[in-house]
Amino acid sequence: MVMGRLRDIGLLTLRVGIGGTLAAHGTQKLFGWFGGPGLDGTAAFFETTGFRPGRTNALLAGATEAGSGLLLAAGLATPAAAAAAAGTMVVASASHAENGFFAQKGGYEYSAILALAGVSLALIGPGRCSLDHATRHAFDRPWMRVVAALTVIPAAKAMLMRQRAALAETAAAAEQEG
Repeated sequence: MVMGRLRDIGLLTLRVGIGGTLAAHGTQKLFGWFGGPGLDGTAAFFETTGFRPGRTNALLAGATEAGSGLLLAAGLATPAAAAAAAGTMVVASASHAENGFFAQKGGYEYSAILALAGVSLALIGPGRCSLDHATRHAFDRPWMRVVAALTVIPAAKAMLMRQRAALAETAAAAEQEG
């Protein structure tokens, strides 16, 4: 009994911490809150990294981070929210891979940890201190957990393929001009 309660408190703490962090980063992208670049700044950055159109991709990334973060913190639709968060963070990790592992050098350390936490929450579930538990797990069935976790890599791979194609197109155009 005590172990179950401790597990639920641990999952609540993890969900709120990861979810709050993701939501804050999403609002940095969308609204410029917490010192973030806002939608225009994020869109300009995304354009330079091959995520085109920049504004659409910035809006999707920011909305996914903010929305999945809020859902994770609340423990609602946990498998889908966790998979969305993990997929976004896998793409972010791949985008930072050339900088190495450590975050202080622009590496993928931070986004990789968020991705791993997302996949873990997708598989484990939200615990009893959650809206999923309060709704009798209407949006958190065991099969949903497996499906959600299995969608992370294919979804991230599709985004990364689009990014790489855009970067190759830009390089080819620059080569023709030069």
